[in-house]
Amino acid sequence: MNGENALTMLAEGDLLVREDEVVAAISRIAAEITAELKDANPVLICCMNGGLAFAGQLLTKLVFPLQIDYVHATRYGHEINGVTLDWKVRPQLDLKDRTVVLLDDILDEGVTLAAIAEYCRHVGAAKVMMAVLVEKLHLRKVAPGMKADFTGIEVGDRFLFGYGLDYKGYWRNAPGIYALKGH
Repeated sequence: MNGENALTMLAEGDLLVREDEVVAAISRIAAEITAELKDANPVLICCMNGGLAFAGQLLTKLVFPLQIDYVHATRYGHEINGVTLDWKVRPQLDLKDRTVVLLDDILDEGVTLAAIAEYCRHVGAAKVMMAVLVEKLHLRKVAPGMKADFTGIEVGDRFLFGYGLDYKGYWRNAPGIYALKGH
C-alpha cells in the first residue's frame, strides 16, 4: 500500500456514515456517559491508535471530573488480520477501585477490548465499561452477546476505514466511515 493506492481506495470506498452523523453519534454518547458517570470520577482510557479521533472529540463534551489515560495494545499492526495481542503501552494511572471506560474506534470481534478490560480488572478496577464509535453487527464476538456499554453507530460486517479506523495504516483521518470496496 502506498499513498497513491490509498487515494484510489478512498475514491472507490462506500461511504456508510457521513461526518455529520458521526459527530451526532459522539454527542449522543457524551450525553449517555455524562448521565451515567458524572459523579463517578472515572478513568477514561483511549485505546491507541484507533480510539484517538473518537476520544479526542468525545472528551471535550464530558464536562465533569475525570482522568485520562491510554493503552496501546494491538493484534494487527498494519495488517488486516491479527492473532496475538502485542502490548505496547499499559495504563499508567492507578485503576484500583476506579470506574474505567475504554474508548475505542470499533467493537468487531472484541478480542483486543476484552483483553484490555481483563487487564484493568486484574489491576483492581471496580468497574470496566466500553465506549466505541462503531460496533459491527455479527455473531463472531469473543464472548457471545458481547456489547459495548456506549455505542455510537452500528454497521454491517464489512471492512471499514475512516474516523479512526484504518486500512493498512491509512485513512484513520477520513471524514466519515467507509467500507472497503468489495469487502
